Amino acid sequence: MPDAAVLSLGLSPCPNDTHILHALLHGLVRLPFNIRPHVADVEELNALARSAALDATKLSLGVVPYVMRDYALLSSGAALGRGVGPLVVARKPLPERAWPQARVVVPGLMTTANLLLDLHGGFQGERREMLFSAVMPAVRCGGADMGVVIHEGRFTYARQGLVKILDLGEWWESVSHAPLPLGAIAVRRDVPGPIALALQKAIAESLDYASEHPEASGEFVRAHAQEMEEGVMREHIRTFVTGFSHDLGQAGRAAIEELVTRAAGLRGQEMPAQGLFL
Repeated sequence: MPDAAVLSLGLSPCPNDTHILHALLHGLVRLPFNIRPHVADVEELNALARSAALDATKLSLGVVPYVMRDYALLSSGAALGRGVGPLVVARKPLPERAWPQARVVVPGLMTTANLLLDLHGGFQGERREMLFSAVMPAVRCGGADMGVVIHEGRFTYARQGLVKILDLGEWWESVSHAPLPLGAIAVRRDVPGPIALALQKAIAESLDYASEHPEASGEFVRAHAQEMEEGVMREHIRTFVTGFSHDLGQAGRAAIEELVTRAAGLRGQEMPAQGLFL
């Protein structure tokens, strides 16, 4: 890292990230260095991770095979759990025999959502990437046969007149018998160990603060969520902020190892000798 007194930290504008990191970013937990936040769509963060541009960043597990030599995953700040998976949606029910040729829009080719499509193997048709907020409108207007929705789309797709074709989280849990890892916070391997550990501890303390003062992050969450309804924001936080967000523990680490190992095999890449985690 170029300046040991300032750590650049990427986060998405999603309510789970802003809820978890609010206290850290507002000086409500102690850190031996300053944070320079970079708020961006998760696919932009994935691209920045591929160029090792940020000292630490939230990223999709789908991009980890491409960045694991440069980054190590932290035990705090993750989005991981059961019942949290991306959904494949369409304008009308489509039988499984129609899936292989279907045109599918995804919220980024490096996202965990797109990785799950690859791992499933049943979607071989044209695939296009776009911002997650554009996926449902593209499906609704006929620009694609199916779309993969993430974030708040899990709670709002039916209002858009769309139907669920497949819950990729349920599929993953059925084949892996593990919770689904969606995203994690990673720190660049050249960040000094004491600073990386301090960040990991501070993220957990920031979530503790959010749990003890649930209204404190409200304004910050709303400012970044923009048009999201209050009820959807609360449901988003309840769904994607889990016990694994505080500490992955053995089960969380095993779930990430399982997903990344499968992804690395699919991409023809080797796992790093130094391991995935800090």
